[in-house]
Amino acid sequence: MNSKSVTVALIGLTLVVIAVGGVIRIYDAGESCPDWPTCFGTWGFDVSESQQEAWYEENPNEVDSRGSGHRYTTFQIFTEWFHRLLAGVVLGPLVLFNWWLVRKEDSHGTEALMASSISVFLILWQGAIGWLTVKLDNENWSVALHLGSALAFTLSLIWLWLTVSRDEGNSPSFKGFNFKFPGKWRTRIGWLAIGSFISLFSGTFVSTSPGANFGCGVSGFPDSWPFCGGVIAEPVEDIIAQSQMIHRWFVAIVGTLLIAFSYVVWNESKQNNNGFGARNWLWLATAIYISNSVIGATYILSWDIQEGGFEEFLSLIHLILASLTFLVLSTAWLGSATEKLEDGGL
Repeated sequence: MNSKSVTVALIGLTLVVIAVGGVIRIYDAGESCPDWPTCFGTWGFDVSESQQEAWYEENPNEVDSRGSGHRYTTFQIFTEWFHRLLAGVVLGPLVLFNWWLVRKEDSHGTEALMASSISVFLILWQGAIGWLTVKLDNENWSVALHLGSALAFTLSLIWLWLTVSRDEGNSPSFKGFNFKFPGKWRTRIGWLAIGSFISLFSGTFVSTSPGANFGCGVSGFPDSWPFCGGVIAEPVEDIIAQSQMIHRWFVAIVGTLLIAFSYVVWNESKQNNNGFGARNWLWLATAIYISNSVIGATYILSWDIQEGGFEEFLSLIHLILASLTFLVLSTAWLGSATEKLEDGGL
């Protein structure tokens, strides 16, 4: 076992933790363990309604935001409990173990040592933000910050994987997806990664703000999508109430930029017969992004008046694809920066 294989496993496990966090949200289980690190004062998840009631009576300041009579199913509690188990009992210790491995192996330089240290800091930070999220009963900004921190932690692991691979003399490269492209495209991809993150962050704000999913109405096509309440845009007077409209504009701007740059890089690579790495990374990110935009529209149009709700599994897919878009662009930027190529034409 070496640090490279452990890092790859950590990246995969982190993506699973993020996905489980999305499951928690779509099942409204964010407050199903109202205390931290225990769950209703226990270390398990099989907490009956009577046990929940007894705990709330002993802790009157911890009443659920949905009301004093709200109770959770065993499945809801399990999702939050399992999320904590993966993050705190499995992921955290593995990060510390990997930090030790990187220092034990003699082949690594300063950059790998720094990346591993940052990963340790970020997993501790993520634990603190998780505690804060529970303490604040899943305030929208705290949930968005929790997701943002998880993605930053994932990037630290990707950075570590890239640097460890380079130190071993085996820079990662996938068929058609290398990191050998010039500084101008590295910069453009970096800005696109920031734009995709803003789009993702605004979407998380919408999904965790009570009533924000209804901000553009539920009257179907075209009033609730592609229009927002029957209009394209209106003056912003209430950020929370109009957060869905704001999110859509972010999505439209970033999507337009992705398509435009995909066309530009295609033209340049065709004319110069090289630079296919930047082209392929951009095309992959754009394809995921456009697919995710379709998923988002489908979610809005999935409103069922009889059931009184949306198809929430689409929301989970929406979150995963948005995270993947950001990670693809960020990986391309990190990989290119790690190669340390000089700026130049394609």
